[in-house]
Amino acid sequence: MTKVGLLYDPLYLWHDTGAHPESALRLTAIMHVLTEAGLTSRLEPLAARDATVDEIAMIHEQRYLAYVREMAQAGGAWADPDTYISPRSYDAALRAAGGSLAATDAVLDGAIDSAFCLVRPPGHHAMPDHAMGFCLFNNVAISARHAIRVRGLDRVAIVDFDIHHGNGTQAAFYEDPAVIYFSTHQYPYYPGTGHLEETGAGAGRGYNVNVPLPAGCGDDEFRRVFNEALEPLLDRYQPQLILVSAGYDGHFDDPLASMTLSVAGYGEMMSFLRRKAADLCEGRLVCVLEGGYHLLAEAWSVRACLEVLLGESPAADPFGKAPEGASCHIDRVLGAVKTLHGLAVSPQTLA
Repeated sequence: MTKVGLLYDPLYLWHDTGAHPESALRLTAIMHVLTEAGLTSRLEPLAARDATVDEIAMIHEQRYLAYVREMAQAGGAWADPDTYISPRSYDAALRAAGGSLAATDAVLDGAIDSAFCLVRPPGHHAMPDHAMGFCLFNNVAISARHAIRVRGLDRVAIVDFDIHHGNGTQAAFYEDPAVIYFSTHQYPYYPGTGHLEETGAGAGRGYNVNVPLPAGCGDDEFRRVFNEALEPLLDRYQPQLILVSAGYDGHFDDPLASMTLSVAGYGEMMSFLRRKAADLCEGRLVCVLEGGYHLLAEAWSVRACLEVLLGESPAADPFGKAPEGASCHIDRVLGAVKTLHGLAVSPQTLA
C-alpha cells in the first residue's frame, strides 16, 4: 500500500499578510478541498517541527535570520515591496523549513513513500541574505542541503514548476554539483532571472537547467518540456531524492501569471515525477508548496497531485481546459535547452 505523507501545521496561518495574494486563505482553501474529498483520511499525517538556527544557516546568513526575528518581535514590517513580516512570521518560517525537513527525513527513513508539505511562507525566492517575492526562508533549499550534509546523499534533484523562477534556489546551488536544479517558468517575468544560459558556475556548471517559457504555455507545452528535457536530464543524473517546488500559479485562472495549465495538467506533471522517482530513487519524492493565487484552482491542483501520489485517478477537473488562445511556440527555447545541456528525446516516453 502506497503511503503518502501530508504535512500541515496551523502555525502557518499565523504568518499574517493581510490583504495579500499570499495569505492564509491559500492553506485553508486547500485543506477544505482535501477534507471534503476524504483525502486527509487516506494520507499519513506528518508532524512539523521548528528548524534550528543552524539548519536555516545551511542556506541563509546568520545576520539575516536575526533580522527576520527582530522584525517580527518589533511588530512586523515590509521586508521588501512584496514581502511582509508579521509578529508570528519568524515562528511560521522556522516551522515551514522544519516541516520540509521533517517530511524529507520521513521519506529518507522509509516511513512513507512520498510527501506533500502544505507550508507557508513559501521559499524559492528567498536569498541567502534577504527576503524576496513573498518568501522568507528557502524551505526546499534547506531540505536539499540537509539531505546532503546530514543524511549523506550525493545527488539531489530539485524540480521547480512554479511559474516564477526560483532565483533563491538557483543562487544556493549555482556552484554545487550535488544538487541539480531544473526550473520551468514564464520569461521574462518576475524576478527577471532564469535565462537558459544561467547554467551554473565552477564545479556546478551544467547542473542548473532553466527552461524560460513564453506566456501562454499550457499542458501540451509542459508535457513536451518534461518528456524531452527533464526525463533525459534525470536519467543522466540519477538522483537519490527528488524535491519539488510545487507552485500552482501557472493555472489559467491564476491572477499573477499568464500561463494556461489546467488542474489535469498539474496531475499529469505529478504523475511524471512519481514515475521518475520510482524508476530512479526508490520513489523518494517530497513536494513543498510554493505559489498559487487562485484559491480554488490551487486547491484542486493540489488535490489532483495528491490523488496521483496515492496511485489513484484524479477527480474530474472542475475548471476544464484553458480557453482557446494564441498558439504558444516553444521549439526554439526547448531546442536551445536540449543543445546546451546535451539532452536527447527519450523514445520510451514519446512512443
